[in-house]
Amino acid sequence: MAMARAAAEEARRAGEVPVGAVIVRGDEVIATGFNYPIRGHDPSAHAEMVALRAAAQVEQNYRLPGCELYVTLEPCLMCAGAIMHARIARMIFGASDPKTGACGSVVDMFANDRLNHHASVTGGVLADECGRALQNFFAERRRLAREERDARRARSSPGESI
Repeated sequence: MAMARAAAEEARRAGEVPVGAVIVRGDEVIATGFNYPIRGHDPSAHAEMVALRAAAQVEQNYRLPGCELYVTLEPCLMCAGAIMHARIARMIFGASDPKTGACGSVVDMFANDRLNHHASVTGGVLADECGRALQNFFAERRRLAREERDARRARSSPGESI
């Protein structure tokens, strides 16, 4: 999870939501990824998707049996579906996502018996640290937006006459 957190920091430095992912098989790191949908103009460029694409290229296979995926934020529906299709054996996430989480927070894709593949899911690993990185990122974005709004107001309001 420490490597996923480092990848999330790369996303933050790039101005993206700080989510990072790492795919491993045994002791070998196969791929890492971090969010870049804004910069990449790609709604599917979530950390998990980036890591899955990279791992599939390394393995020369769209199936990744025996692999584990570590991600700092609970995957969304899109990512959960891709994790299933890739046949990831185990998925470990940090912070829960109460708005779009697909591993128990909003829905639980991996508990649906009608689906043909079920990864083992462990949530809450370093949840406080992973959640704090996201909270700090959004707090900073809100602060910068307030400062920009206040600066625009100051420029547009007429000066006082003496």
